[in-house]
This record gives sequence, structure tokens and C-alpha cells, in this order.
Amino acid sequence: MGARKRNVANERKEAMKSLAMAKLNDCPTSPRKMRLVADMIRGKRVEMALAILRLSTKEAAGRLEKLLLSALANWQAKNEGSRMEDQELVIKTINVDGGRMVKRLRPAPQGRGYRVRKRSNHVTLVVDNKNSVVTENNSAN
Repeated sequence: MGARKRNVANERKEAMKSLAMAKLNDCPTSPRKMRLVADMIRGKRVEMALAILRLSTKEAAGRLEKLLLSALANWQAKNEGSRMEDQELVIKTINVDGGRMVKRLRPAPQGRGYRVRKRSNHVTLVVDNKNSVVTENNSAN
């Protein structure tokens, strides 16, 4: 590995140390329905996002709440010395991508068959300190 590539990899590792990430693969909900809930909590503080998810009536909210709690547990494992209550944690990014699609046939009139596509999705959630998110945005400008 070249020196420049090694330096870039080390910088990326240092940047990822403060981040905590959780992934949910092949969730049996359509990506469009999951994105509606993900848009509600994107960029919010963690406490506010948990409150929004608990009060939401959508089915996807329960799955995202569990995923957010998993990301928080990952953050605590990375930062053993600091308390979560002292930090201002925010949802830095949340991505919803399409997963595999199960295709089935449903009987239709006159001997035909209509295709039913049962969609799934992949969700990636990243939690970070509010202070580091602000400094990254300022340095980019």
C-alpha cells in the first residue's frame, strides 16, 4: 500500500472513531414507506428522534426505533469513558436503499396472473456528536 493511500485510510479511520453506525438489512417494508419515517428523524437530536418514533403510528417507526437504540449501544461501546447524556448526539445520516424483491403471482380473471412484488429495504443509520457535525460543515465551506 502506498504512503498516500495509507494516510487517507488513517484519516478515514480517525473520522470514523466518533461515529456509531447500525444497519438493518432486508427489512420487509417497502423503501418508500420507510423513507417517510426516516425523513421525519433525519438530522434531529437522538432524544427528539426517539420521541418522534415512539409516538408515530407507522409500522416502520418501530423498526427504526430499534435500529436507533442499536446505534446508541454501538456509540456507548466505542466511547466507554463518556456518558451519552453529556453529549449532544444527532442522527448524522440515515439512508434507505431498496433490498431484494420477492416476486409472486396472484390469480386474475380469464386465466391470467398478476405479478405481486413484495419489496424490502436496507437502512443505514449513523449517530455522531453535534459538535463534530458542525465543525465538518464549517470546514467544507
